[in-house]
Amino acid sequence: MIQFPEDFLWGAATAAYQIEGAWNQGGRGLSIWDTYSHTPGKIRNGDNGDTACDSYHRYEEDIAYMKELGLRTYRFSIAWSRIFPDGTGAVNEEGLDYYHRLVDELLENGIEPFCTLYHWDLPQALQDTGGWKNRNTIDAFVGYAETMFKAFQGKIKFWTTFNEPWCVSFKAHYIGDLAPGEQNLQSALDVAHHLMLAHGRTVKLFRQSGVPGQIGYAPNVSWREPFSSRQEDIDACRRRIGWMVEWFLDPLFKGEYPEFMTAAFAAMGAEVRVEPGDMEDIRQPVDFLGINYYTGSLGLYKQDHGLFGLEDIDEGYERTDFNWPIYPHGLYKVLVHVKDRYGPVPIYITENGACYDGDPVEGRVQDVKRIKYLSQHLLQLKRAMEDGVTVKGYMTWSLLDNFEWADGYSRRFGLIHVDFNTLKRTPKDSFYWYKKVIGNGWIET
Repeated sequence: MIQFPEDFLWGAATAAYQIEGAWNQGGRGLSIWDTYSHTPGKIRNGDNGDTACDSYHRYEEDIAYMKELGLRTYRFSIAWSRIFPDGTGAVNEEGLDYYHRLVDELLENGIEPFCTLYHWDLPQALQDTGGWKNRNTIDAFVGYAETMFKAFQGKIKFWTTFNEPWCVSFKAHYIGDLAPGEQNLQSALDVAHHLMLAHGRTVKLFRQSGVPGQIGYAPNVSWREPFSSRQEDIDACRRRIGWMVEWFLDPLFKGEYPEFMTAAFAAMGAEVRVEPGDMEDIRQPVDFLGINYYTGSLGLYKQDHGLFGLEDIDEGYERTDFNWPIYPHGLYKVLVHVKDRYGPVPIYITENGACYDGDPVEGRVQDVKRIKYLSQHLLQLKRAMEDGVTVKGYMTWSLLDNFEWADGYSRRFGLIHVDFNTLKRTPKDSFYWYKKVIGNGWIET
């Protein structure tokens, strides 16, 4: 039996575009994901988030499931374009009222709101003026954040600025399979820097405004263990980890970008364009760090293979239905790495989960593989805690099956099955397993 602290914050996570639906209701403006998902060929099966889980209308039902599950916290995101349809300007009061109803319902059910300000859905009007490549978008985000801080002062105590800045920058602007779908390394570096600036200036505003509560942000991380002790393997893995970890944490905690990564990017003809005062703005003390972890693997140096000359080695790992290797040891490794490099910053696991598809059979979803995945990762999480990592809570991804970005509705991460034709919710076996974990405060080994 592996015991967790009594005050451990157990939760689950979702994102606005993936669950809300009501894309053109309540005064909501268009986001880049409305545009992207309506572009032919971008989303599997031509899916889009127009309806998703319809949580905009069904949030009371979903919160009732959260209460049954025993959640202590619920991590959700706000759709920027529900508050400011064009990114800036007049507040859309109807959109603001929706989130007040959501937050009030959470609080009435004893569930702590854990709010993400940005989970990938930039207002399209801002994209039309350059999106995150335009430094003016930084000011627009800070203005939006200030509105939310004032509106929910005393109600929301946990704020996350950005979810997965690596995805917003490199996956969306270099790899190109997320909105807006650009493929340019320099653009990705510009976006990454501007996200860090927007984060830092928002944290500064939060402190200056005296809003009660805590603020942090949530990068996605992975781990690559060197295949051998050869320096080439070690260096290739270090670059891959540096791309997702140090690039988004060194500026925050050290006030600089890692030199080994700036050199790697420079060799590819791209540079970080830093203006005077930028790094001081970015280096703002945070109250916590969110960590999103799903996968990792062994890594072998292979010249001209991928961005950093790294080949992932399949050691025969089990894989999720997303074809991601199951590598729970990587969670332990990356958490200890963060602690050793940046000190004892409080950490919340803001996302961790597995994609396993399948529909109810006689009203039941027997997702034993998801239970195994979650149990394995909680074990490694506790191991990291025993080695001095300050972990304050854990939020599984996801509460509901939802719109899984470029994969549409073909991939299922939820503790609750959603029939996307009828929108009927069916708690899976993993729901009842997690309920037991929360209630007991421990996992069986």
